[in-house]
Amino acid sequence: METLPVGRRVAYWRGRRKLSQQVFADRLGKSKSWVDKVERGVRSLDKVSTLQEVATVLRIDTAVLLGRDVQPTDVSDRTADVERAHAADPMAGRGSLVEAYRITASLLVKLGEPDLAWLAVDRAMTAASRDRILVAAAAVQLGQVLRGCGQVRAARSAMLAAAYRIVPPTIKDGTPAELSLGGALLVQAALAAARSGDEAAVVDLFGEATALAAQVGDGHDHHRTGFGPTAVQTARVTAAVELGDGGDAVAWHEKTTDRDGWRWLPVEYRAAHLIDAARAYLHTDDPVSAGRALMEADRMAPAEVRHRPAGRDVLAQIVRDPTAPTTLVHLAATVGVG
Repeated sequence: METLPVGRRVAYWRGRRKLSQQVFADRLGKSKSWVDKVERGVRSLDKVSTLQEVATVLRIDTAVLLGRDVQPTDVSDRTADVERAHAADPMAGRGSLVEAYRITASLLVKLGEPDLAWLAVDRAMTAASRDRILVAAAAVQLGQVLRGCGQVRAARSAMLAAAYRIVPPTIKDGTPAELSLGGALLVQAALAAARSGDEAAVVDLFGEATALAAQVGDGHDHHRTGFGPTAVQTARVTAAVELGDGGDAVAWHEKTTDRDGWRWLPVEYRAAHLIDAARAYLHTDDPVSAGRALMEADRMAPAEVRHRPAGRDVLAQIVRDPTAPTTLVHLAATVGVG
């Protein structure tokens, strides 16, 4: 997909969204002939505004349409958006407020600050109250925070309760948002089970999450979950590492990166996964492959490796090996890891 021209990407995503050329054209306010010419490369998409319109109808980021990594939104811009929304209508702006608290909680967990993350997720849950979708979205971060605090039993219990509240009894009746949130919650429950060493529960929970992921598909990011078949496989790697099964983790990693959906995961998700993959390779006494995985993570999202305690810990382990890549040795010296 990375080497495909824009027109072919448009055709690919139109097919993924199950839109005929006529329906797609109608939503864009264009003719079917225009769509056909774009997809065949006869007509180019050379206007930014047109690219944005096409991406909006296809429900993807413009960067994905261009075959580039999606760049993170500037924090100051996101903060300003939340403040404006809340000032205009405190109730209508709840979605943005919950999202801001969720992002804050997730970042604090990554930085090894679970106590501060708890404050953020508590405010997210409060802001989300009386909106079942927002409550489920905030609960995903609650699972991360509880695991970060070492409360794995509470995390598993809370995630299961939240998942079964949001997912309808019949999966096919669920909306993409409900299934994505329910699946993300089941993944959090599976990771909590892995932390407590309950392998049987891990298998069962990932089985349930996989069934939901099959309905959602890859290439979506409903409520910033990134949930889909590929995301479930990345979580299987994390769980296998937690269970101490490096071989299984490596096998899942190699299957994951071979999937088309790997390219559509948010870049920070891919980098975090590669850090887990590096841990898996270390468990199998393969520091060379661990080094390659970490270098790829650093190329994608340097902050994941250089500032996250998990990334710095893996970097420190790799550079202790005499065969460690010179690039990583220099990186370790630069960021003060040794």
